This record gives sequence, structure tokens and C-alpha cells, in this order.
Amino acid sequence: MPNYEAALVLRIMSRPDLLSTLRRSADAIFNKGGIIRKVENLGTRNLPYKMSAHDAVHKKGSYFVFQFICPPASLHDLEEEYGRDVDIIRRRIFKVEAPEEFECTLHEEILPPAYRKDVQKMIEESKKVDKHKFQYNSGLDYYPFQK
Repeated sequence: MPNYEAALVLRIMSRPDLLSTLRRSADAIFNKGGIIRKVENLGTRNLPYKMSAHDAVHKKGSYFVFQFICPPASLHDLEEEYGRDVDIIRRRIFKVEAPEEFECTLHEEILPPAYRKDVQKMIEESKKVDKHKFQYNSGLDYYPFQK
């Protein structure tokens, strides 16, 4: 199953209410067959602009990120359930791609750019590109405009 991140902005509430909202959000993931790997609290801050959700206008919010594993078929239901929750102002679910692995050695990094393999490869590719030469279609033997 693929990895996902759910970014949630919750309205300002007391601590017990905040915990119950987080529990509801986590239970929704568990009920859809998902496994939570990490819950991260990003703090309470001012929203970038006034947001209205569920007939209320919000200027501050609590930011949380859930990292979880879930079947792709249940994401739509999860998004819909978060949309019905009156305590959630904004919600987004992102697929987390595995980072590409690359091998980097200090010896290659110390070399001047002209001697690096990737720079030499770019130079070779630029030589292969056919450069188009401009042709004058005026019929004159000279270019009538300044160069």
C-alpha cells in the first residue's frame, strides 16, 4: 500500500476537544484499513487568510500532519469524511513518493565543473542539438535593419 500524508487545519478548541478531533481523524483512517505511521503537531498559528468552513469564519488554526498507509480506494471516502467534520477547516491528502536514491561521492563533488560526468554529459547533449541558422527572406543582398 502507498504512503500518504494528510495535512489538517483544525479550528481553535480546548485541549480535550482537540484530542477528540484527532482521535476521530485517526479512527477514520483505521476504519478505512489504514495504518498511521506518524502524527506531527505543527502548532497553532494565524491562517494565511480568513477561511470559512461550516458557516464560521476562522483566523487562527491548529496544524497537524498524519503520515499513514492506506488502500488507494478508500482515499475518497476519507476525504469526504474529513469534509463533514465541523472541527476541520482545511484538509489535503498527498501521496508521498519514495525519494530517488543517488550515489554521491566527495571525490566527484570536489572536481571542477568541467571534469564532472554530469556536466560533460550536458555538453555532449548540447552539441547534438541542431542549431537553426536564420535566413533572410527579403531578397536583398544585405540586412536593411541594424544588427
